[in-house]
Amino acid sequence: MTALPIDDSGEDFGRQLTSLPGWRAFVEASLNKPMVALTKAEYTALDTADQDAYDDDRLDHHARLQVVATSTVRSTVTCGRRLVILNRGAVSARRGLIVSGPANTGKTIALTQLGLAHELHDRRRHPEQDSRIPVVYITVPPAATPRMIAAEFSRFLGLPVLRRANITDLTEAVVGVCTKARTGLILVDEIHNISLTTRHGADVSDTLKYFSERIPATFAYAGIDIEGGDLLSGTRGDQIAARFTSTATHAFPYNAEWKALVAQMEANLVLHEYQKGTLTRLDRFLHTRTGGMIGTLSHQIRGAAVDAILTGTEKITKAGLLAVDLDIASRRKRRDTEQ
Repeated sequence: MTALPIDDSGEDFGRQLTSLPGWRAFVEASLNKPMVALTKAEYTALDTADQDAYDDDRLDHHARLQVVATSTVRSTVTCGRRLVILNRGAVSARRGLIVSGPANTGKTIALTQLGLAHELHDRRRHPEQDSRIPVVYITVPPAATPRMIAAEFSRFLGLPVLRRANITDLTEAVVGVCTKARTGLILVDEIHNISLTTRHGADVSDTLKYFSERIPATFAYAGIDIEGGDLLSGTRGDQIAARFTSTATHAFPYNAEWKALVAQMEANLVLHEYQKGTLTRLDRFLHTRTGGMIGTLSHQIRGAAVDAILTGTEKITKAGLLAVDLDIASRRKRRDTEQ
């Protein structure tokens, strides 16, 4: 399975997954060949300008360091692809998928990897049809309203969102474009921002349901601890629960899969003085430090690699890993473990 390039830079709107150009750039990045690493002698032979350019390329490479497809990602892709196939002949009541789990456990990674797999499959089946938009990816804003959700769809598709446009205008435009562009998979992230205990939340849930009835596509949601929240409560929640399958993300235990994950990330490093095996020898330390959270692990290794280039050390050490500030949650978990 293709590994997922992570890009958290947010440098410009065109690189955001919530826009069609950004999503397409993300898909194209997955097809790029791995960065060619120069030997130390080849690097030294470059003039200063070329060295700076090469270092910038390496910084970008490590900022988007690839993450190997984990068992969670594979399960999400398999389940999602199955639902897409089963939904092809469905006229109504299409089935969907919810990716749920604690924060920082790779929900967005799993969701976007599913989208990537679907898009690449669609491109292989329809190589000459550039007008197709196989995947739409949006996030649910905090305190969202139905119009805000319709506007998120519109922005992804590049449709104008005029102040005078009402929810009906936006909805019809989105449905028309998605139907014409043969959209087969719609990804909705941050679904935990919808609370069915509020009027707006209930209306947003109804809006997504309406989109799912009008657009012949499979819907996949991702959010924090959905099964333990209120999105599946009450009458509306019962309807969602009856139509959606769930897959869970979680912190990784210290096992063979964790070791393989660290080894794969190590294999993608492009540092002149790095000693192969350094990270794999520290895989237990990395597990303790990150709490088994894939998002924290990615930040840890990418941050240490960036520091190695900026400082000129060109290697990763335990001290270098400790110098990278991690998220507050991982520090809390380490304190709880030590008590």
